[in-house]
Amino acid sequence: YNPPLTKMAASADVTHDVVYLLSSPERDYLLRNNGDQVKIENLKGKKVGIYFSASWCGPCRKFTPTLVEAYDEVVSKGDFEIVFSSADEDDEAFKGYFSKMPWLAIPFSDSETRSRLDELFQVRGIPNLVLLDETGKVVTEDGVDIVREYGVEAYPFTSARIQELRDREEEARRNQSVRSLLISPSRDFVISSNGNNVPVSELEGKTVGLYFSHNSFGPSSDFTPKLVRVYEELKARGENFEVVSIPLDEDEESFKEVLGSVPWLSLPFKDKFCGKLAQYFELSTLPTLVILGPDGKTLNSNVAEAIEDHGVVAYPFTPEKFAELDEILKAREAAQTLESILVSEDLDFVIGKDGVQVPVSELNGKVVLLYFSAHWCPPCRAFLPKLVDAYHEIKAKGNALEIVFISSDKDQASFDEFFGGMPWLALPFGDSRKRSLSRKFRVSGIPMLVAIGSSGRTLTTKARDLVLQYGARAYPFTDEKIKELEAEEDEIAKGWPEKLTHETHEHKLALTRRKVYYCDGCNEQGHAWSYYCEKCDFDLHPKCVLKEDKGNKDDTNVDKSKDGWVCDGEVCKKV
Repeated sequence: YNPPLTKMAASADVTHDVVYLLSSPERDYLLRNNGDQVKIENLKGKKVGIYFSASWCGPCRKFTPTLVEAYDEVVSKGDFEIVFSSADEDDEAFKGYFSKMPWLAIPFSDSETRSRLDELFQVRGIPNLVLLDETGKVVTEDGVDIVREYGVEAYPFTSARIQELRDREEEARRNQSVRSLLISPSRDFVISSNGNNVPVSELEGKTVGLYFSHNSFGPSSDFTPKLVRVYEELKARGENFEVVSIPLDEDEESFKEVLGSVPWLSLPFKDKFCGKLAQYFELSTLPTLVILGPDGKTLNSNVAEAIEDHGVVAYPFTPEKFAELDEILKAREAAQTLESILVSEDLDFVIGKDGVQVPVSELNGKVVLLYFSAHWCPPCRAFLPKLVDAYHEIKAKGNALEIVFISSDKDQASFDEFFGGMPWLALPFGDSRKRSLSRKFRVSGIPMLVAIGSSGRTLTTKARDLVLQYGARAYPFTDEKIKELEAEEDEIAKGWPEKLTHETHEHKLALTRRKVYYCDGCNEQGHAWSYYCEKCDFDLHPKCVLKEDKGNKDDTNVDKSKDGWVCDGEVCKKV
């Protein structure tokens, strides 16, 4: 992510008196975490960062150590300071969190100043870092993104410095090589499994895999043995191939243990280039194996799935090889049967109630829905009653349908409780087929519903949306059936105005096809058609608009945790 320079520039004309900004009529000092008071006037002539954060905010706790690392390197210059403005709920939480910070803070008791800063800088999400130059001029309000991306290199955090770093990055991408990626100012080597230093220059001219992994993360630890087999086979064939681990582990002992068990090289533990490479390659999933060609240029951003599916056959990971693999996959899909999906060696059954084994062969000729779900997952629990209703309705009409529950529950008891409310079949808890099925259908979130046709071919991986949208009418989940249902929806919408205004929203609303949404008028779920404002992501049921039925505006189901803050991903936002 690149923080927008436009926002930085837009704030550059705003200048603040740092003493007035951080003080109150009763207070002319800031605090250190040992209780010492520091006069605010001591900050005059310094660059100042105002850090909006809180102990209850997960993204804040994750970012604070990164900021501490940058601060520790910069503070010795004597011209930089950070001031913590807390959004904690009580003094005890504030003190516990502040104890981990080496900088200054506004006293927790001065809620008026903290609120004034929130409003002044329009803080709607935390962590947030506003950076001021020596004169009090706002340099940027995107300090968090800048520190995440560049760390101490961004100092003094000006737009000119950030542009310089971006220009340097672009040049590095154009001239990418193994040396530019793996050599740092203080290190020109990687390390072997026995701890010896190996010059990066020895990797030049080779095909190199950069292996991003976290050894305590299940998918990484499962993939590593497969990569070892591929690596050893390629080495036995005399291929000019090497792997370099980019460790993301937090525990050094675990890192050393794994490094000693693999035959390839690695960056050192906690090397700063690990995080930089993760950003450079826009790491989004683990495991990731980036392939560099003999010229040091990126051949493929992640071949982990290819190795899972094809093993050593995926080498040398070139576009031509992946075109061949695509043809292999198409041939497999054309020949797919229910047994090829659900049978693995002697595991040729699913289970019914009380663990009764049902041979997979008994499901042949039926439409089979693979239901990836778990008891701990709120969306899964919310979707289950809708799926049960659709299941019973489809079965009542004599249709050949079965559902197989594939659990992501954490223990047998949770599985038993959740499966107890389902009228269909399941894979046994902990069954090894779950992992291969999740990989085959690219399950990245649950609930997910995959429809397999009576021939054994995959119909859709989006059957959940179809059940939410059409219920039992979606059966048998074929393209032809869905087109028929969409045509019925088009007929229903004939005569409705394409655009209109409504008293509940300031902008014009356009009649828009929407799969599933929640109406901002009545808070009920809708599908097919909505009067929609794309700019505001605002939906109204056609019935709420056309019949002037304002609905129920009860918002008791909205998650407003932590006094109006909601945490999502990298940020906690005000509702």
